[in-house]
Amino acid sequence: MYATIRNIYKRDAGQFLLGVLFVFALGISLPRVYATDEVQYYAWLRSIWFDQDVNFENEYRTFAALNPKSGINESLLQPNRVRPKTNLYGNIAPVGSAILWVPWFIGTDVVLRGAHLVGIGLHLPADGYSWPYQRAVSYSSALYAFIGLLMVRRLTQRWVPSWHSTVSTLAFWLATPLVFYMTVQMPFAHANAFFVSALFVRAWLWQRDKPDRWEPWAAIGASLAGLFLVREQLILFAIIPAVSELLPFWKFPSTALARVSQSVKYYLLCTVTLLVCVSPQFIAYMAVNGQPSPASEVSSKLNWCSPHAIDTLIDFDPSPEPICGVVDEPIRIKAWSRGALVWSPILFFGIIGLLFFARAHPQYGIPMLAAFLLQVWLNGAFGTTWHLSGAFGFRRYIECTPFFIVGGAYLLQTFKQRHTMIVALCVVGLFILWNMGLIINGTVFNGLTNVRRGLQWPQLWEWQITLPQRLWELGGTFFDRCRVLKNGC
Repeated sequence: MYATIRNIYKRDAGQFLLGVLFVFALGISLPRVYATDEVQYYAWLRSIWFDQDVNFENEYRTFAALNPKSGINESLLQPNRVRPKTNLYGNIAPVGSAILWVPWFIGTDVVLRGAHLVGIGLHLPADGYSWPYQRAVSYSSALYAFIGLLMVRRLTQRWVPSWHSTVSTLAFWLATPLVFYMTVQMPFAHANAFFVSALFVRAWLWQRDKPDRWEPWAAIGASLAGLFLVREQLILFAIIPAVSELLPFWKFPSTALARVSQSVKYYLLCTVTLLVCVSPQFIAYMAVNGQPSPASEVSSKLNWCSPHAIDTLIDFDPSPEPICGVVDEPIRIKAWSRGALVWSPILFFGIIGLLFFARAHPQYGIPMLAAFLLQVWLNGAFGTTWHLSGAFGFRRYIECTPFFIVGGAYLLQTFKQRHTMIVALCVVGLFILWNMGLIINGTVFNGLTNVRRGLQWPQLWEWQITLPQRLWELGGTFFDRCRVLKNGC
């Protein structure tokens, strides 16, 4: 056994380290379906498999009864959530996560029913609500995200050594909200979306390596559809292959035009694959909303001027930009409380590294940078909900993590001397500790800090510094999740 572990370590020490940390993270995770967003993602799968319909009322009422403090009664079960064209309760969650969970959910159902036949586990109902089902989808989301981490780490080694890609992967996993949505709120879409974004980047790089083959273009179309199915706004990642195809026009317009003309058949293949693979979402729209489009509570949020684009990064002034002409929007949050760089300052180095990477490798870096900026614009366009108050960190940038990992790794490899690398590693360690402190303060001690409603300065410094003392006083009950967490198990 020891020899096997040592051989795995020697083969790829970085991957081994990531694997050990992932197993540890699963051991302290909270695999449950609890509040409104998670329930909506989960309801697609449970309702279709068990009830053969998309009437989610029984799912919503059951989870509301299981978790009375989850807010389901006050949101999902309100009369205004009934769709007039179908008389069904709405579900604004896309279907992609449910599709990714299918093998794990059905496998759990089959195993549990088989166990019941031989008299095992009879206390666990095979109803789609008991903990085996919830843990199956939760752990599968974490596993998908971990596969995405390994994939991005490997892709990053195109440009930097293995050690730098490993450190960057660790940094942008453990020092950002990604780790939270892999361990605490596991059934959210973000872990799955990160996995699909890694798949998409892999398909795009495959196309760059094999420009004269049709398979990469089909993979781009399928993975782009996967992004839309998991989180609709990620369809904007389509700008990556688009910019890749247009960049050569800058220096070699005639050659680029000839190349594009020859690739029209590939563009059509990509488009057809995208439309076919994305069709489940439009079928879902029709079944629930009675129209092939999202519900109004989603589409009506958008202000295309993006009055809060900068605020999503640094909310030093959370009022809307004057140029957008928004005059009646109340300022709902305090300054310096919700911005992505405020919560996760390591993202600053990922963005800086991405800029350097784009300068050195424009054919790869510029499309990544364009995709990130497009997400900044869209996230700032979400009207009065741009700030994601109540969420841990600015979670809507999790899907851009592949770009941050590439940028961070490229920045790390500029540190040639040993002492500068040690300083960089210490900084990464501090960022990880900062994020771990926010996670614990936002879960175990959320009754004291309420940080998920917004960071509060200067109290946050005290909460972070005194965290070890409070954990010591808590003692063994820290590991009793049902007792410690405000919302229970």
